[in-house]
Amino acid sequence: MHTGMRQGPEIWLRGPVTTPEPGPPEPGHAHAGARRFSWVGTHGGAGVSTLAAVYGGHDSGRSWPGPGDPPSVLLVARTHATGLDTVAGAVEIFRRGQAPPGLDLDAIVLVADAPGRLPRPLARRVKSLESVIDVYRVPWMPSWRLGEPGRPPRETEPLARLTGAAR
Repeated sequence: MHTGMRQGPEIWLRGPVTTPEPGPPEPGHAHAGARRFSWVGTHGGAGVSTLAAVYGGHDSGRSWPGPGDPPSVLLVARTHATGLDTVAGAVEIFRRGQAPPGLDLDAIVLVADAPGRLPRPLARRVKSLESVIDVYRVPWMPSWRLGEPGRPPRETEPLARLTGAAR
């Protein structure tokens, strides 16, 4: 059906957008429970299991969350070129509406692939991702290589707040 209206450009919004459902007002003393997430790795070795152990949530490995898993997705990738390629491809799947129905892409979590600063070409690619979706960065953690996940690193306080792991 043609309505005579012009279609404008596609608009990207950062972060999840939800429409509140009408219902009874919540009492002033009620507190919402911590939101649960499904960690989804976009490539092998992304760090999904470690992130789920440190921050909580469902470890989906490299698979989409199943029917009983939290539908809020955090895509995980390393900061090397291959990791940034795969996570950009996964974001595109959500953008085109090809992700399984009912899943919501909440953010990307990039795990450092080495200590130190990112090379400029990789840093530019991260900036490009940040222009379309929230990106949380996790620094290189030597203790995680030894299988000692411990508490969330101080530099990841925003991610800890998002996942409810802040203490």
